[in-house]
Parts: sequence; C-alpha cells; structure tokens
Amino acid sequence: MQPQTGPETAGAIARRIADRRAVLGLGTAALAREAGMSRPYLEFLTTAGPGFDPNGFLRIAAALGLTYGELVDGRPDRPPGQGSPAPRPVLARLTEEECWEKVDARGVGRIALPGDPEPAVFPVNYTVDRGSVVYRTHENGAAAAAPGTAVSFEVDRIDDHRHTGWSVLITGTAERIDDHETLQRLLRDLAVQPWAGGPRTLWIRIRPTSVTGRRITSMPVGDGDDEV
Repeated sequence: MQPQTGPETAGAIARRIADRRAVLGLGTAALAREAGMSRPYLEFLTTAGPGFDPNGFLRIAAALGLTYGELVDGRPDRPPGQGSPAPRPVLARLTEEECWEKVDARGVGRIALPGDPEPAVFPVNYTVDRGSVVYRTHENGAAAAAPGTAVSFEVDRIDDHRHTGWSVLITGTAERIDDHETLQRLLRDLAVQPWAGGPRTLWIRIRPTSVTGRRITSMPVGDGDDEV
C-alpha cells in the first residue's frame, strides 16, 4: 500500500481543489457527482491525501479538468509529454462540441499571430464567450491582434500519469471589443485575470471559422485481440 500523504501536502492539494472549484464555479456536491463519489468521501479524501486512494484523485483531477500531477504535485517542474506513451495508443478526432467542452474550462492557451518576418505565438489567459474565445492584453502588447487579423488559437493538455492527452485548434478572425455593454458584461461574468499583470484593458475576441481537435487514449486490453 502506498504511504499516505502528510498533512501539509494534503492541505496544499485541498487548496488547489478549492481554487480550481472557484475558477469553474463548481460546488463541492457538484464536484463529487462529476468525480463519481459521495460528498462525504470527497471531503475525506481531501484530508487523507492521494496515498489513500490514488484512483479517487484521478477522478477528482479529471472532474476539475486537471492532470493528476497538476492536482497532486502542483505545477510540474518538467514539461508534460516526457513520459512513455500508452501501450496501445489510439488517436481520435474530437467533435466540435467536444472541442468546446475542453476549451470551456478556461485557463491558458496559445495565440498565433502573423508577424514580420515570422509568425509569433504567445500564451494568454482566456475564456469562452458565446461560441468564441476572448482574452485580455495591453493596447500595444504583442498579443494585441489588429481587427480582421487571421489568427490561430490552441489549447492542449497532457496527462503523463494516465498516458492521455488532447489538443484543440481554433482558427478564425480577431476583433477588438469596444462595446461598453459587452465590456461590462465580460468584466462582471468572465473576469479573466492575465497572469502577466498590469493594465490590460484591451479585449480581443476570436471569431472561429474552424474548430478541430484530437485526443490520445489507450485501447483497453482485449479490444481487437484474438486469443490464440
């Protein structure tokens, strides 16, 4: 049996769960349902730590849209994707609805803009608003796409622990949001806080023309196998 996590580590995990629930607007009872467990058991796990039930924390991480490492260890030191692939990897396409479900968790994505002499890619904190992606930046910042610019936006997630991952690519046109009523609604309902800090008053909306995605899963043992 794996050793139980110490109180300090369990407390850090509990704080990460609480912070992520706040971002997603997810109550404790709702999280328990998404993770397929009772609320008392969820609350018990947050104090017992992942050593008691690693699979339970896998389910909690999935319900929060996090990897196991992000939930249990915080931000990993090494970039994701350095682990070995699944024994029986399967690459599948995501439907447009599934793509939006993935992207709708918010977080950090990458905006690709045309440049001179070469295209450039920048990380941005984003959210989803009425079938489009929006982010905030500085008026003269590098990510301040000019109206009408053709752009690409990408979000992905890799879970080395489960050998799974997905990526979503949105291509479309950038527009600057200057309608006062819309800006007030975005500030009120979709308070995107750029990690770069500073006065980032320019809101950019990406109007999608194409939404595609892929996921990597593992084929269950026995599927497609013939016994000899």
